[in-house]
Amino acid sequence: MTDAQHQHPPGRWLAIVGLGEDGVEGLSPAARALIANAKLVIGGRRHLALADGLPRGDCVPWLSPIADSMPAILAYRGELVTVLASGDPYCFGVGAMLSAHVPPEETICVPAPSALSLACARLGWALDDVATVSLCGRSIHTLAPALQPKRRLLVLSADATTPADVARYLTARGFERSMLHVLEALGGPRERIRAMTADHFGLNDVEALNLVAIEVEAGAHAKVIPLGSGLPDEMFEHDGQITKREIRAVTLSSLAPRAGELLWDVGCGSGSIAIEWLLRHPANRAIAIEREMLRAARAARNAAELGVPRLEMVTGEAPAALDALPQPDAIFIGGGGGSQVIDKSWGALKPSGRLVANAITLATERALFAAQAEHGGTLTRLAIERLDIVGGRQAFRPAMTVTQWSATKP
Repeated sequence: MTDAQHQHPPGRWLAIVGLGEDGVEGLSPAARALIANAKLVIGGRRHLALADGLPRGDCVPWLSPIADSMPAILAYRGELVTVLASGDPYCFGVGAMLSAHVPPEETICVPAPSALSLACARLGWALDDVATVSLCGRSIHTLAPALQPKRRLLVLSADATTPADVARYLTARGFERSMLHVLEALGGPRERIRAMTADHFGLNDVEALNLVAIEVEAGAHAKVIPLGSGLPDEMFEHDGQITKREIRAVTLSSLAPRAGELLWDVGCGSGSIAIEWLLRHPANRAIAIEREMLRAARAARNAAELGVPRLEMVTGEAPAALDALPQPDAIFIGGGGGSQVIDKSWGALKPSGRLVANAITLATERALFAAQAEHGGTLTRLAIERLDIVGGRQAFRPAMTVTQWSATKP
């Protein structure tokens, strides 16, 4: 791209037009004109078929992956290019990907109703009162945090097999009485809506274009993931190397998660801190560093089971394992972090980032005292006692005292 092109933007040359299953019949005159007059029309094969007969320019299907089509689109910069998308291109659609390459002032978007809007309209649900999960290219485990009793959930399907997969997943987790509404080809002549409970799902003729609406019902033994910090220890598979529930709740409070931030969990053990960090917001990221391969595999299983399979695992020993990692917004160092790990972590932390380190042994505690003397922050001793049986009688048994250093980098 030349300097002159940078100085004189070519106007709104990229049109993004949302199509419904009713095809060109549902388009406004303006949307039809953008398709008919484009030198290049690009979209999925289904979209191109829906618009058949309208384009006068070249029609090209998306490459796989879709991002590989961007050079061809950018080659037409300054000419009218129209991208066809499903419904609202900025609702789980291609719009955000295009905006990453083309400035908004060079685009025009004409959306159609999204599948989510159509589903709520058919079911009489308030769109602002439902949770939405996409299973397009994502693990079925992504559903887990959204399965809250008596809530409504919209699930964007990857293909025709997704509704059956969802039904099996719900049944296995104790949500078998949840009502599933399978909505197919919404807005078009093949539209169909069918409903049944998860444990009685038997559809084998579902359209590839579908979504699933769920009215969540939790059974007596349903695996509901609580919304607060400090999940029960038994929700994690572990070998004893786990930040206990009460300490974990305080630790998450000290880490103060914010949407979209990246955490390093150094010496992650069962992965409990990183997993709860990810559960705080779907945009959060976490990298768990663990030297023991068996523990790393266990942490990855815990992450999948608790609905955050996006946890990134690094098998290696700190501080060397930290060298190539992206800069974090927050760092947690478990019970074995010495002065070298603390120094390396502090140096890597972003300005205004938070570092929290827990110590049980005297050696690690001394490292925390030195870190607090150098960098400031707070030192807190956390002592927990739990009711137990001692000599046939009830008594409180103290757990090991944890010393916690928490600091924010200037």
